Amino acid sequence: MSPSSGPPVIFDSQRRTARLERSEKRFAGADFLHARAAQNAVDSLDALVREWPEVADLSAHPGPFATALADSDAAARVGPVKTVGGRGERAGPGNAPLALPDQSQDLIVSLMSLHWANDLPGALTQIRRALKPDGLFVGTLLGAGTLKELRAVLTEAELEQRGGAQARVSPFADGFDGAALLQRAGFALPVSDVDRLTVRYPDLFALIRDLRAMGETNVLTGAGRPLTRGIVARAAQLYAEKFGEPDGRIPATFEIVHLAGWAPHESQQKPLPRGSAKMRLADALGVKEQTGEE
Repeated sequence: MSPSSGPPVIFDSQRRTARLERSEKRFAGADFLHARAAQNAVDSLDALVREWPEVADLSAHPGPFATALADSDAAARVGPVKTVGGRGERAGPGNAPLALPDQSQDLIVSLMSLHWANDLPGALTQIRRALKPDGLFVGTLLGAGTLKELRAVLTEAELEQRGGAQARVSPFADGFDGAALLQRAGFALPVSDVDRLTVRYPDLFALIRDLRAMGETNVLTGAGRPLTRGIVARAAQLYAEKFGEPDGRIPATFEIVHLAGWAPHESQQKPLPRGSAKMRLADALGVKEQTGEE
């Protein structure tokens, strides 16, 4: 790889921006994932007794966080929430320099946007640099289990009718990698948690309508040939056959990865140096230590 080469371009930023723009008028009818992510972020702030005067929201849809915050105990401790960047910048985090000075924010929030980043570690690093020392980042992104049913039936239907299949659902990050991603970007005290939920729909077409209203439809680069009506109809049939429930509805899995990390500061708790433990692990656990001689 040459020195000028950057990370691979997984997503088409122009198509992503256009789809996000088209979703604006319908978003309120399909904002349940964003509302859930926003409430979790606000719950995290409620549990921390401190103030955040300078606050930036990098979410593609910034409304849910402000709505959840307004009804919380934390509202009095959080300054005015600034929506940062244009729709294009929020649609594809990290594609352009973050429109925030270094060490300028006490709190940065990014909800349901980072799974569209071509360079996720780079986007997180930009966020960490924009935080003041001991500033907090709270974010969410869709995880690897998201839309696993849809991925399976689209692949099978396209294989049947074309003899080959292309990726039609985004590759999402593994939730178990969340804390490691934050640590790689330079955050201290990283925390990651996975929230899985199943949403039931009357059919595949209702699911697709919600995804369009969220602005979450496929924008993978090199998407190639579009799906035909026949392939989509076959996918709907397979979905009902393989995953349909007794009442005729179909489940769609969503996995929300919640992230939190702090910009480093000397006041933060540090891990103990290696070899400084005062008690053997076996004694702490109340078990007999096994050695290679036994």
